[in-house]
Amino acid sequence: MRKTVNRILTLALMVSAMGVYGQKMKSDHWSTAELLERAKHLKELAAKGDGSASETLENYPHHYTMLAYRQHSGGGELHQNFADIFFILDGHATAVTGGKLVDEKTTAPDEIRGKSVDGGSSQALKAGDVVHIPAGTPHQMLVADGESVTYFVVKVEESR
Repeated sequence: MRKTVNRILTLALMVSAMGVYGQKMKSDHWSTAELLERAKHLKELAAKGDGSASETLENYPHHYTMLAYRQHSGGGELHQNFADIFFILDGHATAVTGGKLVDEKTTAPDEIRGKSVDGGSSQALKAGDVVHIPAGTPHQMLVADGESVTYFVVKVEESR
């Protein structure tokens, strides 16, 4: 009898936990057109600021999504615990990955920034391209004068 009660309690706890987890998770869908419309305000913020702007769209247990706009090159970055996946929605840029950060500085726990990336490999990007940058990899987004790029970002927590 005691075994049966323990099994029932364990099963009830598991079902309860799955129900709570299921209630917290939801599906999200954004069309390219919806994301580009939403990015219009990022373009305005970038023009008033340093030429780039981004916003977090949703947070999930082990990843989050963002929308980003750039009208000039960014500095080098390295995220020790998060991989970046970029989906280019509009415009053109060059992704530099690998190599080494120049004048690196820790800006937050497990987040390092630099003036640029030296010695990385370059890849031209256009609408429809997808880039995966593993955690711990220096990277930089370069935007040519007169160009801009809008991209959807998935930041995925990686265990090392």
